[in-house]
Amino acid sequence: MKIKTSIHASSIVEEGAKIGQGVRIGPFCHVGADVVIGDDVELVSHVSVMGATSIGASTKVYPMATLGAPPQNTKHKGGRTTLVIGRNCTIREGVTMHLGTDSSRGETTVGDNGNFLAYAHIAHDCVVGNNATFANGATLGGHCEVGNNVYIGGLTAVHQFVRIGDNAFLGGCSAIVGDVIPFAIAVGNRASLRGLNIIGLKRSGLPRSEILVLRKAYRMIFDRSRTVGENIEFAKAEFASSPTAMKIIDFITSRGKRHYAVPSLKGGDGDDVDDED
Repeated sequence: MKIKTSIHASSIVEEGAKIGQGVRIGPFCHVGADVVIGDDVELVSHVSVMGATSIGASTKVYPMATLGAPPQNTKHKGGRTTLVIGRNCTIREGVTMHLGTDSSRGETTVGDNGNFLAYAHIAHDCVVGNNATFANGATLGGHCEVGNNVYIGGLTAVHQFVRIGDNAFLGGCSAIVGDVIPFAIAVGNRASLRGLNIIGLKRSGLPRSEILVLRKAYRMIFDRSRTVGENIEFAKAEFASSPTAMKIIDFITSRGKRHYAVPSLKGGDGDDVDDED
């Protein structure tokens, strides 16, 4: 039996908003005229959805979240920009997600199945992949790119324009000022790599043989006896047949010269210590 759409009498849904089937809008919410809310979305109470924001089906939004506020960017001149949130997300108390800017890509995009804990923030023009987890207070600056299956620890801040690769794990209370390669763990202020996210890789079902290949590729890429550029060329030849290793190599080489988080000098080669095999 389908749940009927219900809107609490204390909430305001402006004329022009598009509301799907089975939507539940609790007390004291405000939904703007340019908003699109998918089927079976729930706004628990005291939620503000502004601007040209769309929320995917079956997403649940908790009190005091603000979605689609104007970007905190002085270059934005007020043009129509968007925020697109995927399906089946959980958006907890006080979370903020902003519209894109009219001087950049013009859209902030959040994938499916995200879990955004209290007071997390996604700034203008960011792209967040599927199955993201942002712990309490995790923050993205503008223009960041976050891959699929990424975990960002509590009170961790990611600098604007930084990229985070698929399956990366960012430890709590960290400052991420350089790109983080796929499958890696990054921790600290300023963050350095602490090896591969072995636990996450196992949970994803990656075979042990491929994890061992990744570890070998990681050590080769960050071998301090040569430059990273030289190491990448060796790694391309060595790991051409490994799609997961090549994902790291392609991530590093696809955008030209950029700043990356690298293993800490204090921790030897920085390789993971979480693999019992």
